[in-house]
Amino acid sequence: MKAAVYYVNGGPEVFRFESVDDPVCGPHDVVIDIQAISLEGGDLINREIRPLARVPHIVGYQCAGVVREVGAQVSDRQVGQRVVAVLAWGSHAERVAAPAADTWIVPDSLDLMQAAAAPVAWGTAHECLFHTGQIQAGQTVLVHAGAGALGLAAIQLASAAGATVYATASSEKRLSRLTSFGMTAGINYASDDFVARVKTLTGGRGVDLIVDSIAGSTLVRGVDALAYGGRIVTVGVSGRDTTRLDPVSLWCGNQSVHGVYFPTRLDREHDRVHAVVDSLLHRVASGELKVVLDRAFPLDQAQIAHAYVQSRQAFGRVMITP
Repeated sequence: MKAAVYYVNGGPEVFRFESVDDPVCGPHDVVIDIQAISLEGGDLINREIRPLARVPHIVGYQCAGVVREVGAQVSDRQVGQRVVAVLAWGSHAERVAAPAADTWIVPDSLDLMQAAAAPVAWGTAHECLFHTGQIQAGQTVLVHAGAGALGLAAIQLASAAGATVYATASSEKRLSRLTSFGMTAGINYASDDFVARVKTLTGGRGVDLIVDSIAGSTLVRGVDALAYGGRIVTVGVSGRDTTRLDPVSLWCGNQSVHGVYFPTRLDREHDRVHAVVDSLLHRVASGELKVVLDRAFPLDQAQIAHAYVQSRQAFGRVMITP
């Protein structure tokens, strides 16, 4: 099969489009003919710094396609079924072997491109808002990087739950597009101080919850935008800023910071998290929620796709197709 591989960590230029061995189906696996690959933020971090599982390495941890082969110990998946999978690595290819337990059957009415982009972003957003963030109707949420896939998911889910949702983005144009997804008010972080704007929007109170995929100084300053007893859920480091939070800053406001990492949640709390994602897939399929796709690149242009994501121009998820 063909795959986008690399032999060393680095920028998008490390990719090579090569022939590699077909995946071997383990007893608890399914082999998937991939039709859609979701390019996740973690894929960029893994390409840049994470030790390679093997050489040549195939990055990528989310894709959708059709089951080609079923492992001997798998009883709940069949050849020909449309599935979406979350993996440790291997999505940037024409085929992949995935643990059957970490796949979901795609509803008939849901396009595979949208399905491929759903589990990680939407599962993470749901965990941030509800299981960890404990958001309730009538409370206020600030979603950083609202125009990204995670941000768009969090805005929709929080709004549907009855929360007031504020979001940050890099331009007025991007913010204007977020209103239709449930954002109450937007903050242009390129021109405005988000803490000051939050204080103005909330009458000086601050927000109950911040979903932060940027980290660094944004996370540190976020404490000043919290209400008494407010929570920050940190879920990414897209800003590549290593500024650290001083825990003393949380004391007087009785505030808290929590981390969410979807793969670990899926591993440690599998049945609950799997059911959450299954429900979200059906909500997307029904039209209640919308997976926003920016554009798709062919697999042999993985280098260009990664560079485009790094340019921070995308609105929604960037996809790759074999």
